[in-house]
Amino acid sequence: MIKTIDLNSDLGEGFGQWRMGNDKEILGIVSSANVACGFHAGDPVGILQTLKSAQENNVTIGAHVSYPDLVGFGRRKMDLASHEITADVIYQIGALQGLAAAAGTKVSYVKPHGALYNTIANDKDQAIAVIEGILAIDANLVLVGLAGSNVLKLAQERGLKIVAEAFADRAYTSQGELVSRREAGSVLHDADLVAQRMLQLVTEGGVESIDGKFTPIQADSICVHGDSPGAVEMAKQVRTVLQQAGVTIRSFIHP
Repeated sequence: MIKTIDLNSDLGEGFGQWRMGNDKEILGIVSSANVACGFHAGDPVGILQTLKSAQENNVTIGAHVSYPDLVGFGRRKMDLASHEITADVIYQIGALQGLAAAAGTKVSYVKPHGALYNTIANDKDQAIAVIEGILAIDANLVLVGLAGSNVLKLAQERGLKIVAEAFADRAYTSQGELVSRREAGSVLHDADLVAQRMLQLVTEGGVESIDGKFTPIQADSICVHGDSPGAVEMAKQVRTVLQQAGVTIRSFIHP
């Protein structure tokens, strides 16, 4: 059984008058925050507010880098040249580092978002392009990626520290991959069910797949999407159930 695990959420995704999620409340629950960098969501004012709130709550900051797809919320795969992806990753991390410094905190890790996250799990060229971008700006940054995916192996081979991630509010295939958002049942909304699944993850080392099979997943961090309906309640329930079982919620980056 895992005794300590990180709980993270995707935040800073509001844009102008369009508000998404409740960052302040979520930041009182999670131990790490994947903060948007402006390519799939987020504007400078909102991102800075989220970073300040994260700093106040002693929450670890990660750059939530994406394809340049504001209209599609970064959930559309893009066929970009490797050098473009690398430059985009450098640009986004750099922007967040500047805002983080102004908020009195720092960027400690990188977690790709949406379609980029799913693509680099198995696409070697795009995975290496993202890895090269991270290495170019700061080789001490940690890469967070899908548990069991090839990108984590590639990152380790190039000297990056890695963290394997599981998703609380997403369904899995029996191969350990995320069920496509285009399929029914891909996103979970029942806070009690989600919490029990995450308890199974830490106590048994896996979860039940969408077709009812036990699927092994070894993860160091659990994500609750900040834009999901009921995200705050879901995060609270996951934290409560895990803590009641003797599991400590703590960032994977700590003194």
